[in-house]
Amino acid sequence: MKKLILVMILCTFPAVALADEATARPHWSLELKGGEFIPDADNWSTYYGRRYTTEYGGSLAYKVTRRLEFGIEGLYLKANGQGFAPIHQTITGNVKYESAPLNVFVLARGLFSEEQWFVPYIGGGWTRMFYREEVNSQEVTRGSTDGYHARAGLQLSLDSIESSASRNMYDNYGIFHTYLFVEAEYIRAMADTTTSGSVNIGGTSWLGGLLFEF
Repeated sequence: MKKLILVMILCTFPAVALADEATARPHWSLELKGGEFIPDADNWSTYYGRRYTTEYGGSLAYKVTRRLEFGIEGLYLKANGQGFAPIHQTITGNVKYESAPLNVFVLARGLFSEEQWFVPYIGGGWTRMFYREEVNSQEVTRGSTDGYHARAGLQLSLDSIESSASRNMYDNYGIFHTYLFVEAEYIRAMADTTTSGSVNIGGTSWLGGLLFEF
């Protein structure tokens, strides 16, 4: 009798393993992204030579479900120009402006099948905007301010395009799915200036990158 029970228990192990494999899903997502940031500040292109500047960053999120996740995102941008300092709100000489938005977000994905090629998503949340402004012959201004952000985008699954590479990514690194994505993000964060009240140092970002689910 004991031997029969032992055999039955051993026979259930493969079934348990298969059940675990069937229910296995990614619990984390990592984004690496870059693109263009278009500031809300007036006359930006007049003093910085173009309407936009380069921005890059990444995010890490925990997946509560396959459709809902919470995460944190960090971005960085820098611009060098002549004539105008957004925080000082003055005409000046050479100026170097840097900002680093830190976003805490919730994101919802329109995922209905693991074989789905295109996955739309929307998200938003709280923003802490860190900034630094250096003007020739003047003191450096640095600080941070609170705000909010919203974003939306579209993810393209790369799993079906190269299935063997997808299996290797899972076997070697535990990555379930890989996506190529494009998104638009808007940030509003008001900072006090030295002359004329507050100004929005946020703006609109057009970004693209890779998403890894593991």
